[in-house]
Amino acid sequence: RRDMEQLARRLAARFPALFAARRRLALASSSKHRCLQSGAAFRRGLGPDLSLGGDEVEVQVNDSLMRFFDHCAKFVALVEENDAAMCQVSAFKEGPEMKKVLEKVASALCLPVEELNADLVQVAFLTCSYELAIKNVTSPWCSLFTEEDAKVLEYLNDLKQYWKRGYGYDINSRSSCILFQDIFQHLDKAVEESKSSKPISSPLIVQVGHAETLQPLLALMGFFKDEEPLLASNFARQAHRKFRSGRIVPYAANLVFVLYHCDHVNASREEYQVQVLLNESPMSFHHSNETISTYADLKDYYRDLLENCHFKEECELPKVNVTAVDEL
Repeated sequence: RRDMEQLARRLAARFPALFAARRRLALASSSKHRCLQSGAAFRRGLGPDLSLGGDEVEVQVNDSLMRFFDHCAKFVALVEENDAAMCQVSAFKEGPEMKKVLEKVASALCLPVEELNADLVQVAFLTCSYELAIKNVTSPWCSLFTEEDAKVLEYLNDLKQYWKRGYGYDINSRSSCILFQDIFQHLDKAVEESKSSKPISSPLIVQVGHAETLQPLLALMGFFKDEEPLLASNFARQAHRKFRSGRIVPYAANLVFVLYHCDHVNASREEYQVQVLLNESPMSFHHSNETISTYADLKDYYRDLLENCHFKEECELPKVNVTAVDEL
């Protein structure tokens, strides 16, 4: 809650014109209680100044956008519920790096190593990280791990995110095109209204989802893609990987699209420009390596996704009898 309230305050300070009094806020959320609470905390952080047509802004529940992965039959059947899709994760759990961590932890706990497995060790590591993040205390569980062990356990989690939500399978990111297109529809509408000198009907749109909402969307846009895939066998080679889920989607992760209207430009194409911030830091666009792009150039770069990524077709299960791994 504190994270979300403070995020709202920082964004309001960064974009005072957008968060000014009497500006309308549209707030959507996944149906999960924690998301609704995050949305409410964000709203509280903005204070009472925004005119919302009433005391409280109504949170619209929209799972088709915020939990698109639940509605994508192909993803659910071939990735979410298919153990074979996580074969790299399983292999790493049994691999030499994890074995070494298991032996060290078993020794520290004076347990026979057979009584431990990768999942139990991961629970201990997560307990350590939760207490540090939430209570700002160093849990006794943290004493079981060195920094080297932590890197192994971080890789285990990144492997899971990579194969389940990232670049591992195309359907992971393709299932998010419904959200990607929704974002651009809002931007299109704002450009259209601005061009015809109308007031912007939705100047501020806040959508509250999950790490699992953001990770596929960022993969769809091509961010944090490594030259070679994350595998059980290349832990050492991936020491400097871009795909680190703990940095990409930490607690209260946020992705902000900012549309600017620029008055003094040389060409009409430059009139509307966009910036994308991940966790409040500007990201460089692939097509320009710049942190700001004309809206026209950005739409050109993503034209194929905007025109040809159809959620219904992407998410349809194949009719023929193929094994899941062949299909993926």
